[in-house]
Amino acid sequence: MSRSAVLSDAHWELIEPLMPSSDGKRGNRFGDHRRIVEGVVYRFRTGIAWRDLPEQFGPWQTVWKRHRRFSQDGTWDRIHTMLLTHADAAGQIDWRVSVDSTINRAHQHAPTSRAPQGDLSNHTNLSVEPADHAVGRSRGGLSTKIHHVCDGRGRPLVLLLGPGQGNDSPMFANLIGAIRVPWTGPGRPRTRPEAVLADKAYSSRANRALLRSRGITAVIAEPSDQAGHRKRRGSKGGRPPKFDTEAYKGRNVIERSFNVLKQWRALATRYDKLAITYRGGVVLGVIITWLRELGDTP
Repeated sequence: MSRSAVLSDAHWELIEPLMPSSDGKRGNRFGDHRRIVEGVVYRFRTGIAWRDLPEQFGPWQTVWKRHRRFSQDGTWDRIHTMLLTHADAAGQIDWRVSVDSTINRAHQHAPTSRAPQGDLSNHTNLSVEPADHAVGRSRGGLSTKIHHVCDGRGRPLVLLLGPGQGNDSPMFANLIGAIRVPWTGPGRPRTRPEAVLADKAYSSRANRALLRSRGITAVIAEPSDQAGHRKRRGSKGGRPPKFDTEAYKGRNVIERSFNVLKQWRALATRYDKLAITYRGGVVLGVIITWLRELGDTP
């Protein structure tokens, strides 16, 4: 396989049925999807400007517009969900999941929005561009956070965006609520993992209560300030939360998962103005990861 192509024939056979055939207008049928998808992958992998795409992928405007459309109408998300369904049916998903975020610098070509920030709920509607474009100011300057849930083997299940200065804990409920893997047959999608592993940033009564109410084991480290406050209250502080130190060792898979994503230069550094198109590139990177995990047989 060449440097400009990442999809094998078996991979394409798996995802092609979910690609739209037209833009919804009479007579406007889409052209060669495979070439376009390879062009989008090439751009995010190399980090070049859209205008610098090699001619073999066709007009760069067509590649960009098709990518934005598929990012906004849910095409990339539907393909990701389909691959999760195949993986779960084959018993390849480890349901002891990990939650974390990674912060990525935003290039000067990305927006410098002055929109109000802090409410992360507007970043969960994946078809609507958030007012702040999921860009914020942190100590390192303009940045974006990828909030992420992966399975016990480091393969991504959920991906949401937020501004770089946003705290991790407020996104926890949204991330857990977004876990949804349909069955191959009848029945409700699977939405409940066996356990959730997370670092101290996610330690709060609300997060632990959420997991407890859904019968999910919490493997969340307790920060020293919370432990000290509980001890100072004596018997009123309650018992320390249960914490499986051995199970917590498995949380490192999410750091390795981030490392895989950041092999694509336009994901490690954000160049896209729109949060929708940037997240679409992240989801496409995840699709390629799952295709490789599932092998060459649909």
